Amino acid sequence: MALTPKLEFRQSQSLVLTPQLQQAIKLLQLSNIEVGAFVDQELEKNPFLELDDGSGDDRCNGDAGDGEEQNTDPIPNVDTESPVEITPTSDASLAEDASLPTSDNAPLDIDERSLYGDDDNASGPVRESEINDAGMGGWTGVPSSGGSFDGGEYSIEQSLGVAVTLKDHLLEQLNITFPDPIERLIGVHLIDLVDDAGYLQGELEVVADRLRCAHSKVVNVLVQMQIFDPPGVLAQNLAECLAIQQRILDRLDPAMKTFLEHLDLLAKRDLNGLRKACDVDLEDLTDMIHEIQALNPKPGLAFGSEIVQPVVPDVFVREKSHGGWTVELNSETLPRVLVNSRYYSQIASTGATRAEKTYFSESLSSANWLVKSLDQRARTILKVSSEIVIQQEPFFTHGVEHLRPLNLRAIAEAIEMHESTVSRVTANKYMATPRGIFELKYFFTSAISSSQGGEDHSAESVRFKIKTLIDAESVAAVLSDDKIVELLRDSGVEIARRTVAKYREAMKIPSSIQRRRLKKSFV
Repeated sequence: MALTPKLEFRQSQSLVLTPQLQQAIKLLQLSNIEVGAFVDQELEKNPFLELDDGSGDDRCNGDAGDGEEQNTDPIPNVDTESPVEITPTSDASLAEDASLPTSDNAPLDIDERSLYGDDDNASGPVRESEINDAGMGGWTGVPSSGGSFDGGEYSIEQSLGVAVTLKDHLLEQLNITFPDPIERLIGVHLIDLVDDAGYLQGELEVVADRLRCAHSKVVNVLVQMQIFDPPGVLAQNLAECLAIQQRILDRLDPAMKTFLEHLDLLAKRDLNGLRKACDVDLEDLTDMIHEIQALNPKPGLAFGSEIVQPVVPDVFVREKSHGGWTVELNSETLPRVLVNSRYYSQIASTGATRAEKTYFSESLSSANWLVKSLDQRARTILKVSSEIVIQQEPFFTHGVEHLRPLNLRAIAEAIEMHESTVSRVTANKYMATPRGIFELKYFFTSAISSSQGGEDHSAESVRFKIKTLIDAESVAAVLSDDKIVELLRDSGVEIARRTVAKYREAMKIPSSIQRRRLKKSFV
């Protein structure tokens, strides 16, 4: 075949994700907090986006074109005041509702298969001039009872409103204990390595190399700091933490030292092995265990830690008085943004340059797409949540034992969407129900066949049954995994012994031997 240049026409089809569509798909899998942060960023960048203050002003509604004409029809919003009602019938289907999207209004449902075939070492020796910049906040910054030089008055309410952290508490003791500035600088580095529980994280050799000082000096400072309050702080492991507290109580005898060196035997409830290692009788060993139980394994937690943010549900499920369930979105988590098309008309009609008009047009298009994407996100969440309630109605009525096996495909086929869309919607979303707050992915569990030929059981309900059986066992009749298999088979659950062991370990439940030792030790 001759190699000659030629022109050819070829026709093909491909699916391309525009930046707007990528943004809409990304919004699906974000949590309510992440969506709020994303909308705040868009409000700062886009001049045509405004927050809905509830005033009802129609100037922020509509979708204006590039010209002077504008459409003042409001952009549809999900009606959270008219929640979706679900009847309690087992074969219930989602009724037609004006607040739910149709198959024509689902641009976010995409089939993904069609898209893709600081320097750690110091530069020199420690100098006293560096100590003044080392953050030794204990010497200054504490207001006195007589007021300050700027004329401001000090009140006790100012100190009561600020929580003392573990680091501040240790720095105060450090400044009092060590007059030498070099030792204080070493102490500051050691305090920086303390975690919330009060344990020292890191190697002492690294601190010595960073400060260019002898390793023995760092060890000497650490030993003196280990008498700080709270007792047991600055320990490198649990055994050292308990040993420090016992030393302060003057209870660290040779038998107790051996006891702390064999904490692994205590965790296994091997009391005979522990008694032989410590060379004590059973009565002395019992007293030693009681002494250890009275100590604090995490002394740093007494000063609190980072505030845990509560989970804010995206969907509310409420039981109706006449039967059935009501599903509605949490309006507090829905960002309410509007497009200010009037402002666009005002500045577009002025003598703007071509580049400015292009920027205005792109900003308006981006604002309209963001509002529609947020609306579509809310509609999709409501539609998926409603179908979950329909599929898992026995759970809401009777409890976790009646949780049905469910996968993403079942929900996707019921609402005529792709599985990837359902997966994104259920990520980082929570549902508030009369039985508690659950992540949407909680309702998707694998199926375990029934031994009696009936309906399959969900893995979550089987785990609940295993935990219920173990909680009800007595000291004289501790259930082995084989016995649990027999009991579950009698109740209609066909399950293997290794599956029971896997579920038990996932729930942090020890084996039957360890449970028997644990129960006997507390009798």
